[in-house]
Amino acid sequence: QVQLVESGGGLVQAGGSLRLSCTASKSIFNINVMGWYRQAPGKQREFITSISRDGSTIYADSVKGRFIISRDNAKTTMYLQMNSLKPEDTGVYYCYADPWTGRIWGQGTQVTVSS
Repeated sequence: QVQLVESGGGLVQAGGSLRLSCTASKSIFNINVMGWYRQAPGKQREFITSISRDGSTIYADSVKGRFIISRDNAKTTMYLQMNSLKPEDTGVYYCYADPWTGRIWGQGTQVTVSS
């Protein structure tokens, strides 16, 4: 069973940038889709972005043009580059992977954007 660990969260001022990492315990080469959700205080978890093994990506409208998802199959790591951050980007960011055995989640990393 693959395990996922996020890192890179923290406190940043509005307009700043952060890069989140999601490191898998095993190879992600055969995992077709991986991605990120976030959960703001008092709100439901929402989809942010995903990336397929062939590199194709999907972004939520709220982050399109500001966030960039990438994956390095050789390093078993997925990244989320977040630019032009806004206070409404604050929340816990969760990475996920969809192997054939079913969706796996990381434990989450907190991102706080101050105004």
